Amino acid sequence: MYAQLVKSEGTSREDMSPEEIAFQGRIDRNEKIEPKEWMPEGYRKTLIRQIGQHAHSEIVGQLPEGNWITRAPTLERKQILLAKVQDEAGHGLYLYCAAETLGVSRDELLERLHSGDMKYSSIFNYPTLTWADMGAVGWLVDGAAIMNQVPLQRTSYGPYSRAMIRICKEESFHQRQGYAIMMKMANGTPAQKKMAQDALNRLWYPSLMMFGPSDKDSVHSAQSMAWKIKMNTNDELRQKFVDQTVPQAEYLGLTVPDPDLKWNEEKGGYDFSEPDWDEFYQVLKGNGPCNKERLGARVKAWEDGAWYRDAMVAHAKKKASRRPVAAE
Repeated sequence: MYAQLVKSEGTSREDMSPEEIAFQGRIDRNEKIEPKEWMPEGYRKTLIRQIGQHAHSEIVGQLPEGNWITRAPTLERKQILLAKVQDEAGHGLYLYCAAETLGVSRDELLERLHSGDMKYSSIFNYPTLTWADMGAVGWLVDGAAIMNQVPLQRTSYGPYSRAMIRICKEESFHQRQGYAIMMKMANGTPAQKKMAQDALNRLWYPSLMMFGPSDKDSVHSAQSMAWKIKMNTNDELRQKFVDQTVPQAEYLGLTVPDPDLKWNEEKGGYDFSEPDWDEFYQVLKGNGPCNKERLGARVKAWEDGAWYRDAMVAHAKKKASRRPVAAE
């Protein structure tokens, strides 16, 4: 672990304070760090960045699916999709609560989102053009999310670790829901199968981008892994996702849109083409197909809800002022 610290920050053990050495020892022993316990400022800031971006992704992630609730093909599908979108809202709330234990307010996190200072998963800046996209989002996007999030149940920060337990259970439902849609369409009419293949073609590489840049280009991975905020590298998770998802696509009778995809017996996994990282960074900069639309919708929701937040604060203050003062 100390070797990783040296590599990522130029810090040797001799340069660390007694508190930092003791803290790293707790991490290495797989102890959970709780909110009121001492932690390095870098650890706190890294957690705020990661948990905040995770929370924002859950909230913004409702948008590509929310506009399909009224257009779902059956009442059952409407109910399932509505439940899923509600789950995503709950996940965002769990995560905002976890971030608040680090001394940052929810209002501050949302302000940083709306200003563009904090990001959310790049996948949500792509359009959902057909009903098949609801299947591909559940299967691929939530599948990638599960791959990222299951290890986070063992992350070193207690509130984050505990929040992930319920989130992962619900994300598993979302992934199965998406795969069920893809199975229905892949076994339907030729037009439905074509629609399913088109959704896979458009969302495959953006899903691979969800794991973040290649390890050699990742700024935060080494330190985050030393602190056990992250449990696996980006490339490890991406490889695992590909190895799991390709057989699922084959079972559906669909083709992964990668001409270089092939099984590598020696490594026991698939060789595959890297995503277009220039596209990834352009989306992060706000130049994706739906960046302005997604962020605009969140800002509008925040502004439209100002009256309700103000009313709740006023009610709380009025109620507090009427509370009888206890006798000394």
